Amino acid sequence: MRVFLPEPDERARRLAEEHGLRPYMVARYLRFLGRRETRELLEHLDDVRPALRTNTLLVTPEDLRRQLEGKRGFRLERCPEPIDEGFWVVEEPPISLGATLEYMLGYYVPQDAASMVPPVVLDPRPGERVLDACAAPGGKTTHLAQLMRNEGTLIAIDVDPDRVRKLKSNLHRCRVANCLALRMNALDLPRTDWEFDRVLLDVPCTGEGVIHKDPSRRRSRDPEDIEHCARLQRRLLRAAVEVLKPGGVLVYSTCTFSPEENELNVQYAVEELGLEPEPVDIDWAEPGLRVPGVDREVREACARFYPHRHGTELFFVARLRKPLG
Repeated sequence: MRVFLPEPDERARRLAEEHGLRPYMVARYLRFLGRRETRELLEHLDDVRPALRTNTLLVTPEDLRRQLEGKRGFRLERCPEPIDEGFWVVEEPPISLGATLEYMLGYYVPQDAASMVPPVVLDPRPGERVLDACAAPGGKTTHLAQLMRNEGTLIAIDVDPDRVRKLKSNLHRCRVANCLALRMNALDLPRTDWEFDRVLLDVPCTGEGVIHKDPSRRRSRDPEDIEHCARLQRRLLRAAVEVLKPGGVLVYSTCTFSPEENELNVQYAVEELGLEPEPVDIDWAEPGLRVPGVDREVREACARFYPHRHGTELFFVARLRKPLG
């Protein structure tokens, strides 16, 4: 597996020291984004705007806004389309997002705006069979349920027992009624006789996008971690495709920068697994990176989000379809 590791020059080493990052990370940003974009990214890695998603199973966005602004002192701003249920938290009162009565009643989910994108891109319909293959702690799962209007069958699996408990707690809090949550390794999916109309695959990754929440990520990942994650992600893709119906849709997402975990894995899904790339129709997203070995139509099936451009964490989304016949 190819890993892009340009030799860090003096500029990359200087920027890495200034921002507390590994030099190989900055060298890669410079390689794919250029000097100006890299400096802007580095200066805004921690500038991720807090956001929340309305649980439309229980309340409308308008009613939630009235309650949080009128009773709790929040100031909210609507997220751009197609994130119709999302709000940026422009001003937050002393009470935290996870401590309000509205949160405990399940009226909203604190969630980065970019992480609201994969369920919308998957576009699940009421009555369908949908799989969330790496589901915990459940932010995207509860979003899928509300897009399905609590109708149909939603299966949510995760391998970690502690995270599955959090998943079940969030499903209960948000009054999700159409979901079965299971402790299960997604790599075991081919052993089942399951078949799904749509699959969400938000894979484990190196997590450069969550540096604002976990500063240790600035220095705790090596190139070997990129290769390990990319190989696991390809195994997960193979497993997910096994349970996807012909004509079904798979959405693949990560919260990291690495093209090895993103565009190159989508190219793998097209070349080796026979999936067909479909454009992600979100005007405010950036296209996929220009990566050697990645076809133009694959790049157009990808969307990227950046803290310096969008106020979100580093995030990647791609949409793929399994051909009929």
